[in-house]
Amino acid sequence: MLTLDTIREAPKALLHDHLDGGLRPATIIDLAREFGYKGLPTQDADDLAAWIRRGADRKSLELYLETFAHTCGVMQHRDAIIRVAAECVEDLAADGVVYAEIRMAPELCVEQGLTLDEATEAILEGFAEGERRAAAAGHPIVARSLVTAMRQAARSREIAELAVRWRDKGVVGFDIAGPEAGHRPTRHLDAFEHIHRENFHTTIHAGESFGLPSIWEALQLCGAERLGHGVRIIDDITVRPDGSVVLGRLAAFVRDRRVPLELCPTSNVHTGACASIAEHPIDLLRRLRFRVTVNTDNRLMSGVSMSSEFAALDAAFGIGLGEMEWLTINALKSSFVSFDERLRLINELVKPGYARLRAREAAAAVVAG
Repeated sequence: MLTLDTIREAPKALLHDHLDGGLRPATIIDLAREFGYKGLPTQDADDLAAWIRRGADRKSLELYLETFAHTCGVMQHRDAIIRVAAECVEDLAADGVVYAEIRMAPELCVEQGLTLDEATEAILEGFAEGERRAAAAGHPIVARSLVTAMRQAARSREIAELAVRWRDKGVVGFDIAGPEAGHRPTRHLDAFEHIHRENFHTTIHAGESFGLPSIWEALQLCGAERLGHGVRIIDDITVRPDGSVVLGRLAAFVRDRRVPLELCPTSNVHTGACASIAEHPIDLLRRLRFRVTVNTDNRLMSGVSMSSEFAALDAAFGIGLGEMEWLTINALKSSFVSFDERLRLINELVKPGYARLRAREAAAAVVAG
């Protein structure tokens, strides 16, 4: 089994992480005091973290999303957003993440008068500051933004135009998020059509709390390049008593087309998409060689990091360094950053990093033997 120190040291790539789902509890309290937010249930950072995590782990996506009222509540001012974004990048880099696409819905940051563009600018300024701090600490990271629209709202076309407007300043794609049931992705077709006309990138939350129809619509009607979660693709896969596996037409399409699955194991357990890590479809999907990636979703709500997710997967399935590297390269191949930057990260950071860790493991085994 891999040690947590080895997992932390291993270079990792992250495609599905919500900015408003990863705040430091102490920062939430500081910002609430500074900007007059009165809704917090406690002023103690440890108690607040525990309260949020208990609230999120209720086996329902809709209930899970309720906890965001407090994080978004303190992200209504430029300086607050910059601080949150910079700390997010710092925390990811300290955990060994070398590339991250971090998503946020700017429409959730405009209650106190910020415009969508001002909120987006603050996020990107914070990411740049976080990159500088991380590099100074010896943990270089590339952080990029995914602009998200809320599927239960009616601003998706406006948000899509916003994403395109900031595409050369750190935004790499467009997403829709929020409750799936009753809020079909096809309600936002004009937004996706705008993104496609502009030769830009899309990922869609689909197949998390709702099943195969959500995935089918996201891919075939909305043109998603990646599936945010996509865990319910397992509903189109049959494992026979003899151990053989049969893929339905949608699952076969997803695998054949190499559609990336932004899987978030612990979050999927918390929202009720699966019962436990040990029963998570990620094991079967990786063995069937779907384009699987590992992600955190909401680090605060689920109490996770990239390292803890990989540690849980190693404990459950014995993935080892080889699978960790494969999953990391999957994520970078699937990222929305430029092709040249993907190659640089893979060839200069990821492959040398895992080669160094494997050599160290081999040397330790010789000494132990």
